[in-house]
Amino acid sequence: MGHRKKHAPHRGSLGYRRKKTIRHTSRMRTWASSAESRLLGFAGYKAGMTHIAMINTDRRSPFYKQEQFIPVTVIETPPMVIFSIRTYTKDSVTDQGKVRSQIWGEKIEKDLGLRLQVPKSKQNIKQAISLEKESLSEVTEVRVLAHTLPREAGLSQKKPDIIEIKVGGTVTEAFDYATTILDKKMSLDDVYKASDFVDVNGATKGKGFAGPVKRHGIKILPRKTRKGRRVVGCIGPWHPARVMWTVPRAGQLGNFTRTEYNKQILKIGEDGEEVTPSNGFKRYGRVTRHCLIRGSVPGPAKRLIRLRDPIRPKPVDIEDLQITYISTAAKN
Repeated sequence: MGHRKKHAPHRGSLGYRRKKTIRHTSRMRTWASSAESRLLGFAGYKAGMTHIAMINTDRRSPFYKQEQFIPVTVIETPPMVIFSIRTYTKDSVTDQGKVRSQIWGEKIEKDLGLRLQVPKSKQNIKQAISLEKESLSEVTEVRVLAHTLPREAGLSQKKPDIIEIKVGGTVTEAFDYATTILDKKMSLDDVYKASDFVDVNGATKGKGFAGPVKRHGIKILPRKTRKGRRVVGCIGPWHPARVMWTVPRAGQLGNFTRTEYNKQILKIGEDGEEVTPSNGFKRYGRVTRHCLIRGSVPGPAKRLIRLRDPIRPKPVDIEDLQITYISTAAKN
């Protein structure tokens, strides 16, 4: 890129397998560690974006104690129901976690049957919990299965989305905490508070089949070239006589699972009118329980967004948040 007068590297990394995601409720492969017994994640539905005015409370910023306009994403966060507990143990061969046991709750929501097959025979929960407590020495991790309540989010969707969330603390503390929240509804303020940092996971907007110029940012060839201009000039040598995976080619663009790290929660509320535009969010409508995330998050409106404790936390010195204005002007 020596002919360019500005730094413009390729916009698409060839280090990723650019394949459409199988499902939008992607599983978390890594979880942060926490000494506190609580859930280490949550989920909500993306409504749209707006902007706020707030006092800059970052001591390292040159705009410290000055009012700034900041773009924010509104995520509707209806309660989540904890319907099952899973315990994991390590496989001696692969050294990876595998499910050891699963305890189902008693109060199974009717809509959950639209997503998976609920076991017909009910187990004795107290007996299952006591049996599992006797063998907690073999357990390495405790997680819970939770499902969303899209009807309470104002969506036309009926099928709930199911996610798995790790429980913090030691194994004994995590299992005891998981048994107390089984069959209960958990809200976002039970897990996080304003000013917390989280990792945001979701599936990006799908853009369909795209060429290498848009997909990887390659140079458009001169006008007099043969066999196309928006293509790669040479896809490989004679030897090795094959096309390498590093060559930018046309294919699927968007609808990829991506994670953004260290996004700050600026506000958690239950009155949706204070953040909803006067004509509602485009392709979504009005919200009730919500949280404001600083900046943008992947995905279109109505996409499931997963929040997780940050696995790469950064040391920050931020005072209490002071939001002075939230825009509710009509959006086009």
